[in-house]
Amino acid sequence: MHPTQPTRRHILNAGLGLGLAGLAPLAAHADDKFPSRPITLVVPFPPGGSVDIMARQYSEPLSSALGVPIVVENRAGAGGSVASQMVARAKPDGYTLVVSSQSSHLANPLTQPKVGYDPIKDFENIAILGRQPNALVVHSSLPIKSFKEFIDYAKKNPGKLNYGSGGVGSMGQLNVEMLKAATGVFTTHIPYRGGTPLITAVLANEVQFILDNLVIMLPHLQAGRVRALAVAADKRLPQLPDVPTMAEVGYPQLNLTSWTGLAAPGGTPDAIVQTLYKAVRQVATSPAMQASLKERGVIAPEEMTPAAFEKMMSERLVKFGEVVRKAGITAE
Repeated sequence: MHPTQPTRRHILNAGLGLGLAGLAPLAAHADDKFPSRPITLVVPFPPGGSVDIMARQYSEPLSSALGVPIVVENRAGAGGSVASQMVARAKPDGYTLVVSSQSSHLANPLTQPKVGYDPIKDFENIAILGRQPNALVVHSSLPIKSFKEFIDYAKKNPGKLNYGSGGVGSMGQLNVEMLKAATGVFTTHIPYRGGTPLITAVLANEVQFILDNLVIMLPHLQAGRVRALAVAADKRLPQLPDVPTMAEVGYPQLNLTSWTGLAAPGGTPDAIVQTLYKAVRQVATSPAMQASLKERGVIAPEEMTPAAFEKMMSERLVKFGEVVRKAGITAE
């Protein structure tokens, strides 16, 4: 754990008017000289994905809170590793930040032998921007209406169900491998190159189920093209009030939400980290942001200090590290 703590990224996107632009700049920064110029917020994925959307959702209000422009820079590659490595090696002055996620800061370090960075030692992990519930989703043509029916069907038909993910070593694969270890079912993994082809495959019934980010499937669930059997969340979601949590169906160890966060290069001064942390919390707790996140199926971030954030990350790395080792997962 670093003595310094996280700083956060900022994106300026006038198109996302959340009613937050009027947020007053923080009265007094921990460092009177920071920030004094634009901040670059690096998104490790292409535009339009869930991480990019989250970054842009925060950009304008964060810019208002900090009093400087936030410039978003999409730099995709190696499932988020290219940009993450770049930021890890950037000058630790608070002006280059990265939008972190379980893909770039959990799955990649565990499954890519030469990822080039340590998600704890090489970053100041500042704050959580939002939590994304994962959902066990099946194609609507399957004769399965509940989590118990899913497990029974999978056990009676070993290998008949294929599951999809956004790639070898992705969180979608790690989530299902944890499910398999907990329940004893056998299913076959079909990897795709990213979220868009994965969604297409699920809707076409090329794969029969996924256990992945609810946000990407929510519109299709609401349209009845797929069916959710359980969600990984602390409580039932308002968008899916009839769908039980993993804890309710008897598997509390699977009740793990995904997260999107903000990180700065390791060694960034604590005063700068705290300035960024306070700005994120100011934005995250505003009624407009909370309503916007809820509309997208994202759980608003709880109060979590940089130290607590890194503790949670470390615990997840251990938990999923065991899954990776037992399943022998190595990213391509």
